[in-house]
Order: sequence, then structure tokens, then C-alpha cells
Amino acid sequence: MITDYVFTSQSVTEGHPDRLCDTISDAIVDAYLRQDPTARITAECAISKNVLFLAARYASEAVVDIPEIARSVIKEVGYWPRDFNADECAVVTSLIEQAKTVRETNFSMDDELDRITVSHQATVFGYACRHTPELMPLPITLANRLSRQLSEARRQRSIEYLSPDCTTQVGIGFVNDFPDRIHSMTLITGCNSPDSMPAFEQIEEDLWQHVINPVFQNAAIKPDTMTRVIINPEGPFMRSGPAVHSGMTGRKTDGDTYGSYARHCGAALSGKGPSRIDRVGAYAARYAAKNVVAAGLAEQCEVQLSYTIGFPGPVSVNLTTKGTGIIDDHEIRKRLLRHFDFRLGAIIRDLALRELTRKHDGVFYQKLPVNGHFGSEGSLLPWEKTDKAELLAE
Repeated sequence: MITDYVFTSQSVTEGHPDRLCDTISDAIVDAYLRQDPTARITAECAISKNVLFLAARYASEAVVDIPEIARSVIKEVGYWPRDFNADECAVVTSLIEQAKTVRETNFSMDDELDRITVSHQATVFGYACRHTPELMPLPITLANRLSRQLSEARRQRSIEYLSPDCTTQVGIGFVNDFPDRIHSMTLITGCNSPDSMPAFEQIEEDLWQHVINPVFQNAAIKPDTMTRVIINPEGPFMRSGPAVHSGMTGRKTDGDTYGSYARHCGAALSGKGPSRIDRVGAYAARYAAKNVVAAGLAEQCEVQLSYTIGFPGPVSVNLTTKGTGIIDDHEIRKRLLRHFDFRLGAIIRDLALRELTRKHDGVFYQKLPVNGHFGSEGSLLPWEKTDKAELLAE
């Protein structure tokens, strides 16, 4: 088994068309949950030059102006008008209203939860490891931090010429299967206006001062003299965003989860309300895996949950610590099943998924694509809690 290797993960900023579609889709989810916490909503979109396609299926009495929500999200991203104009772009919609047949359920009664069955079959994964304090793989953690810092530098006008559409990639050198050094780092940026394009030397200096150095200022592992730093190898993009490449909801699932360092379902997380098991099941699996690692039972843990249509809970629960567990994996799985309830209704109840939008002043799910579904430092994500670690360790 190879234990010394380099692993790379990539991330994108808020203006990347795929990430924009994720954000619009989740903004629609929030809009319904603000008015109706019991709403069932699935939304997705595709975007290209001067056109946005929106599809939504919903069961709710809420009244939501879906095209206007999309336009407001695009405006907030801040494209240069020639790249995408939110006011003038064409918006094509396909909206399907479904009957709201699911009655309100008493979540305090166990037999009531058995009445809430999943409507989609899915196999979802959750993962945690000891690379970072958030118990996330280091490559995707650093790639996401660089992306967020690029956006911060643009919004704070530290680098005014940056486009909202940038990409990052971080390669980590592993020794004995644990992060050892920063092998490589790539930043691809666009220019928000061709009239303000600086020289390459200025771009490089700005990125080091306002992006790279702040990200690694307090990091345990920093770039060294052997780290390969790649900045715009083919030059900065003169145009970016939907003007040059299309976007679609759910095409950045590796960045949404574990940067391909661990398995994920492959289904989109964004654009789905709390009733969709392929989203909330992934949150529940992460919650379980993180608590196993936080309990000190293993250096890493992957939890797999498989669901089928018409059943309230998973038809199978699997777990592996990949040989790092201090006790047998079978025993860890027994403890998981004792302290975690993986039924759809129980996940909604235990993580308060219907109430999160109102609890966070009307905007919760919309923030996840950019800030991270997993591992965000200082976040209040309920599936990032380690409140069951002590129970698992007993």
C-alpha cells in the first residue's frame, strides 16, 4: 500500500458558473423555507452567456418570485456587465407545482417518524480525518480557504481588478499517509475589467500579499522553498464567468464534500430541501463520521448509508476506519447505530433542518456553496457538532 504520495484538490470562487448555479438553487430553497418550513422544494439551474434556465418542483403554499431571486444573486456576485448582466439576461423557467400530500408530523413521536419515507434511492458517504482541527482532508480545506480569500480580497477591494470567477488547486505531499508539506499551489484568476489589467509581476505580488500569505499565516503547514506556486500560467483571463463557460447545479460536488480525497454520493447537495435524502443523508453521514474521529476511536472514518424508496431509514449502514481504529470497526458501527438515528424524519428533527433558514435571519442554505457544506471554521452547521463523541467513546 502506497503511503507516500501527493494528493490535489481544487476549489472555485463564488463567480464560477457552476458555483453560481449552486448558490441560486439554494437561495430558492431558502426563499421557500422562510415562508413555509414544511415546504418540499427541489431547484436547479443552468447558465450560459446572457441566459439562465431555472427548473423547480415544489409543494408549498409559499409565493416565491424565482426569477427575481436568481437575478439578485447574480447582482451580488458582481460580474463586469459585459460578462453577465443580471437585469438584461433572459430567464427561462420550468416550474412544476406538486400536491402537498405529506401532513405535518409530530417529530417527538417515534412511530410518526416511521411514516416519513424517502422518495429517492441514494447511497451517501460521510468522512472525517485528523488532518485539520475541523477533521477535514487538508487539500480541499486549503483550496477552499484560498478561494474564499480571493473573494474576500475582491470584495474588500484589496485587489480591485479580480474577477468573481477564479479557481484554486492545492497539492499536499503525504508521508506515512499523513500531510507533510505543501507540494504545489495553483491560482487562476480573471480580470474584472480589461482597462485595469496590471502587469504579471503586480498580480503575483498582490496574490501573495492579499491571498496566499493571509491563508497560511497561522497554518501548521506552510509553503516552503520547494513548493511550486503556479499563478495564471496562460495569463489572466480577460473575460470570465458565463460569458466564456457555462454552469450547472451540482457539478462541483467534489469541492462541496472532500475534494475527492474520500468518496461522495455524486448527487448535487444544493437546490434540495430537507426532505431530500441525498442531501441530508450526506450531512448525517458526515455528522456520524466526525463524531467517531472526535471520540478518538480512529484517525479517519467513512460512514456509508444506503436508502431506497418507501423506507424511513437506511437499508444498510457500513463503516470503515481503513485500519486506523483503536477498536474493531464492527464495534464502532454498533455504537453508531446505538446513538445515531439515520431515519429521514430523525435527521430532519435532530439537525433542525427545517428551522435553520429562519434561525439564521432567512439565509442559511444559500451560504453553503461558497462557505462550504463541511468543515467551515467557526460555522454553526449542526452536522459539524461533535456532541456525541463522549457517548461513542464510552
